[in-house]
Amino acid sequence: MGWQSKKNGELLKLMLAESFEVLVTFDKNLRHQQNFAKYPIAVLVPNAWGNSMQFLEPLLPQIHNALSKPLPTGATIVSLI
Repeated sequence: MGWQSKKNGELLKLMLAESFEVLVTFDKNLRHQQNFAKYPIAVLVPNAWGNSMQFLEPLLPQIHNALSKPLPTGATIVSLI
């Protein structure tokens, strides 16, 4: 969508305007950097050693489970632990 260079707040605003419901990101600090009262969107944060497929693949069942139900506004951490 051409959003590669967007900063977090601008990205969240664009996502809401386009009716996105969830942002999946490895940015664990996003929950401390954004006001989710201003940007009421769910954020799913995989907690893995890295962001390559080898680290993400073991989390896929938890990610799928989290995305299969309504998520609260703000960050939800998905972890194997």
